[in-house]
Amino acid sequence: MSEARARLLGSASRLFYSEGLHSVGIDRVIADAGVTRATLYRHFPSKDDLLVAYLTAADKAIRAQIDAARAAGGPAADVVRAVAATIADGIRSPGFRGCAFLNAAAEYPDPAHPVHQAVLTHRQWFLDTVTELLARTGEAAPEPAARQFVMLRDGAMAAGCLTDPAPICETFLLGVEGILDRLGATVRHSV
Repeated sequence: MSEARARLLGSASRLFYSEGLHSVGIDRVIADAGVTRATLYRHFPSKDDLLVAYLTAADKAIRAQIDAARAAGGPAADVVRAVAATIADGIRSPGFRGCAFLNAAAEYPDPAHPVHQAVLTHRQWFLDTVTELLARTGEAAPEPAARQFVMLRDGAMAAGCLTDPAPICETFLLGVEGILDRLGATVRHSV
């Protein structure tokens, strides 16, 4: 990735996440990144392309967190706990403004829009990943539990930027433990 593209994507990502997708214009991104308009359009032909690149970068970061949780090894239930812990850590982090994907979907509700499509792609991957992780606990039908995990995560992400994140994270992590207990995952299974 060129230095200019990296600066553009870094500026756009920070601004889009902290201020919103519609409220941040191209001129603001250009000024923040310290590049010319021609440079921006050479790397991102439209604002939609820049928005999708922002969401793609966010997706890659989340995938890396889950890969790290998997790489740590241990029982399958502990990998699920590690994924939940990374979510809670994100909610507790300074500047947390909710889920980048839920925020983007709220601003781009048209299911045919490329931004909304990027959101749906990420969410399907996340659900599939959680389903696979819960299946490794020995659960024969992990899909309902995975949907519950994702819904708990969504609620925690929404509430975590509205109020004190500590009780939100505690509630989320207790909910994940409840899922694992119901699945019988307190008995440690290998990953």
